[in-house]
Amino acid sequence: MGIRSILSKPLAAYVVAQQKKWIARSAEVQAEWRKKLVEQAGNTTFGKDHHFKDIQSYEDYKQAVPVRDYEDGKHYINQILAGEENVLWPGKPLYFAKTSGTTSGTKYIPISKDSIHNHIDSAKNALLNYINETGKSAFLDYKLIFLSGSPELKEKHGIHIGRLSGISTHHVPAYLQSNRMPSYETNCIEDWEEKLEKIIDETINQPMSLISGIPPWVQMYFDRIQARTGKKIKDVFPKFDLFVYGGVNFEPYRAKLFESIGKPVDSVELYPASEGFFAYQNEQHDLGMLLLLDTGIFYEFIPAEEYFSEKPTRLSIEQVELGKNYALVINNNAGLWGYSIGDTVKFVSLNPYKVIVSGRIKHFISAFGEHVIGEEVEKAMKFACQRHPEVEVIEFTVAPMVSPEEGLPYHEWLVEFATPPKDMEQFIEDLDKKMTELNVYYDDLITGSILRKLVITSVKRDAFIDYMRSQGKLGGQNKVPRLSNDRKIADVLGKMV
Repeated sequence: MGIRSILSKPLAAYVVAQQKKWIARSAEVQAEWRKKLVEQAGNTTFGKDHHFKDIQSYEDYKQAVPVRDYEDGKHYINQILAGEENVLWPGKPLYFAKTSGTTSGTKYIPISKDSIHNHIDSAKNALLNYINETGKSAFLDYKLIFLSGSPELKEKHGIHIGRLSGISTHHVPAYLQSNRMPSYETNCIEDWEEKLEKIIDETINQPMSLISGIPPWVQMYFDRIQARTGKKIKDVFPKFDLFVYGGVNFEPYRAKLFESIGKPVDSVELYPASEGFFAYQNEQHDLGMLLLLDTGIFYEFIPAEEYFSEKPTRLSIEQVELGKNYALVINNNAGLWGYSIGDTVKFVSLNPYKVIVSGRIKHFISAFGEHVIGEEVEKAMKFACQRHPEVEVIEFTVAPMVSPEEGLPYHEWLVEFATPPKDMEQFIEDLDKKMTELNVYYDDLITGSILRKLVITSVKRDAFIDYMRSQGKLGGQNKVPRLSNDRKIADVLGKMV
C-alpha cells in the first residue's frame, strides 16, 4: 500500500468520529448556525435591509427574510458585480460560481472564504466515509479522474468567476494533484467533444481507480473508450473499482453503465450544487445521503404542494417528516438567504437525517392537475425495465401532449434506447400501470378518460447528445430535465425519431 492509502485510514476514522458528534445534536447544531449566520451578516446591506439585529428566533427570521429564488434576489448580486462590498456577506466573495439557470439565464452564485470549506471538505469527507466503512483505500494510490468543467477563471473587481467544478480544481489537496486526471490543459478545453477525446488520450493507458462525474457524461466517456478499444471498461481499467457521481438520479443509468464496465463496482452518491455541498452517501448499503448540518448552512423545508402558495409553511430540520416531498431552501455563509435552490428532497431517515433528491420544484407535469414529478417517472421506468430485463435506456424525458391531432391527450415519453423492448406494447402497459400506482391524480385522469395511456416516442441514437449540443450545454455539469410542463424539449427531440 502507498502512503496515501495508509494515512487516509486514521484521518477517515477521525472525520467519522467528528461527524457522529454533530449527528447526535442535529437540531441544536442547525439552530446554532442560524444564529451565527444572522450575527455575522448583521452589518451587511442585506442584514440591514432585513433587520437582522432584531432577529431572536426562527419565527422572527421567517418574518424578516422571505423565500426567494435567484431572480428575486438578483439586485444584490448585481451590487457585488458592480464592485460593492458587505452586500450579502462581510467583504467580497472569493468566487462567483457561474451556472446556467432554467429561468434566469446565467446565474452568479457567491462563494466566500467561509463557504469554500463546505464545497471542498464535503467532497473529501465523502471519500473518507467510504474508506472508513469499507476499509478500501488502495484507490488513492492510482489515477483518479474527475469529469468536470474548465478551471479557467475570469476576474471582476477582485472576484474570480468560473464553473464550480473548475473552481474546485484549484482546491484539490496537494497530495492528490499528482494522480489526478485529466491534465490542467485538457480540463481547460471548452468544447466537450474535443475535450473528451483528449481525456481518453490521456487516460486510456493509465491505472484508473476512481472515476467521477455526472452519469450521462461518464457513459459517453465509456462509449468512446469502447468504440476505440472494443473492450469492456474493466479490461481497459483493471484497477477501476469506485464510481463517484451526483447531479442526477443514478437509477436510469445504472444498468447501461455497469454493462459498459463489465463488473460491479462500489459507488458513492454526492449532492453538490453551486449553492453548496448538501449531502453525501455515507453508507454503501443505504441509498439515502447524509444531510450535512454542520458546514455553514441553515436549511429550511417547504412542503412541495405548498411551494407556489402565497404563504407556504417553512420548516426547520426537527420539523420534517419521513417520505414527504420538500422544496429545499438554504441560508449560508456566502450570503444566500431564504434561497430556494429549485430541488425537492425526501427524507428517508430522521436519525440521522438522510435525503434523496426527488426532483425539481419547477420540473413537473401538471397540464391537467396531475403534478407528476421526476421521482415518479424514474421509478416507473425502473419498474418497466425490471419487467423487461433486455431493455437498456440511455436517456429519456417526459412532456404533455395537450392537443394531439386525434384522440385524447397523453403524456409523451421520449426515450433513447440502447436496447428496445421486445414487446413495446407490454412495456408501455407496465410503465403506464406503474405511473397510475405512483400518482393517484394521474390514475384519476386515466380512469376518467381525461388522459389516455402514455405514448413512447423512440428517438434516434445520440438524440439527447445532439439536443444538448444544439443548446450549447454538452458535457460538464449540464443535464436534460427529466420532465417538463411544456413541449420545448419534446418538440426538438420529436424530430429525431
